[in-house]
Amino acid sequence: MSIIDNDLLSIQEARILAENAFEAQKRVSTFPQEKLDEIVECMAEAVEQHTQALAVMSNEETDYGRWQDKCVKNKFVCGYARRHLRGMRCVGVIGEDRKNGMMDIGVPVGVIVALCPATSPVSTTIYKTLIAIKSGNAVIFSPHPRAQKTIGKVLNIMIEAAEAHGLPEGVLTYLHTVAPAGTIELMKHKAISLILNTGVPGMLQAAYGAGKPVIYGGTGNGPAFIERTADIQQAVKDIIISKTFDNGVVSSAEQSIVVDSCIANDVKRELQNNGAHFMTEEESRKLASLFFYPDGKANSNMVGISAKILAQRAGISVPDDVTVLIAERKYVSETDPYSKEKRCPVLTYYVEDDWMHACEKCIELLLSERNGHTLVIHSKDDDVIYQFALKKPVGRLLVNTPATFGGMGATTNLFPSMTLGSGSAGYGITSDNVSPLNLIYTRKVGYGVRQVDAIDNEISKNETPSLENTIQKEDLNLDNMQLLHRIVEQVLEGVKSAADTTEKVSVKGR
Repeated sequence: MSIIDNDLLSIQEARILAENAFEAQKRVSTFPQEKLDEIVECMAEAVEQHTQALAVMSNEETDYGRWQDKCVKNKFVCGYARRHLRGMRCVGVIGEDRKNGMMDIGVPVGVIVALCPATSPVSTTIYKTLIAIKSGNAVIFSPHPRAQKTIGKVLNIMIEAAEAHGLPEGVLTYLHTVAPAGTIELMKHKAISLILNTGVPGMLQAAYGAGKPVIYGGTGNGPAFIERTADIQQAVKDIIISKTFDNGVVSSAEQSIVVDSCIANDVKRELQNNGAHFMTEEESRKLASLFFYPDGKANSNMVGISAKILAQRAGISVPDDVTVLIAERKYVSETDPYSKEKRCPVLTYYVEDDWMHACEKCIELLLSERNGHTLVIHSKDDDVIYQFALKKPVGRLLVNTPATFGGMGATTNLFPSMTLGSGSAGYGITSDNVSPLNLIYTRKVGYGVRQVDAIDNEISKNETPSLENTIQKEDLNLDNMQLLHRIVEQVLEGVKSAADTTEKVSVKGR
């Protein structure tokens, strides 16, 4: 009887893939931007033909979300995001200032390890592949175990198209034997330059421990604040469509609503008119008991499930047209499941006296989960919007737009991306909507524009003589008391000179 050790097989495969990718990336790093763009286009065209089939496949394999919405995300990446990549220069000369003698050279970081979530496996895999190759890098995927077949299918389509158009073998590849040991070995390998982790928090600490730069795009406890000047009908419509899209799995989707007290009743009524069910305290308790296991680990079986099915699982009776479940709360608490992120159509509802108290509530929510991902404010008051922009510890602030679509750059002019940087305050290297420019480093070129002796002249012109420099050589022969008197005289002369200058300026100003 043969015994197969998947951990050892995965580790060995990881080493082989990393070494091959390292050598292959040396070749692709010599490709001009035009050749890289050609490969990106052919990959996107090849996979675009399968967007619906892949959406259905991912939904069936993971049991997360709605395939119709996943299809929208797939088309968004293959169409809108791809068009944004066109014309972008990432390698070679990417900027030049002839007047000042400066030039920027884009250089690929090298070999990237990519981790993708089971919640959006197709769109995230496509997007990461496009931006990695666009910027001249090699990329090795470690598929999520729950979406392994789907991610493998996506990559096989793109690898075949890319290599047919000249991409060296080994530049784009993935682990076939998936195991935590293999993924960790891959991340720690000396050939790896960067780890790009999207929505796989279980591998986050291992990624940090690998000693490599980490770009993390995960979920966050993002609230939506409806301020008293907001268009209530539009704000509610935005929140509902955002939180129900793909059954709430998108990383930037709203997790809670904070409302100005003077409009709270109107907002609640509008939410109910748009399919929201406000749970009783007993109903809230029943549903809350399903979100986490006794050991505190999140129950993945509650992710990407419709409001109707969630209610059935909790034994809650709701109308057939209910799209969102809402729990009313006063305080943010570490022990309250509703204070945490919920990757399903469930929202928490807070009422605050004014925008300043709402501001504090939003900060509490943002700090409770990895220092904030996305915050939405619905308001027509520019002063309040500016205050939120200045003070909130968050990666992106969205104004009067659905968080899901605004965050990914569909309804805003943020860069269209399926990896939204989060946890940047000491936990990552960017909070950007991750683009190819996050996967390069910029080599600075500076031409000489002045001679060395000119530097001394410039310094001399701008230098204010220090007190010790004003003491003449003959002063060194004075005794201590005489020297002290001389220094005092010089200080008084300096004060008088400054006062005279000030007076002249003042008179001239009149």
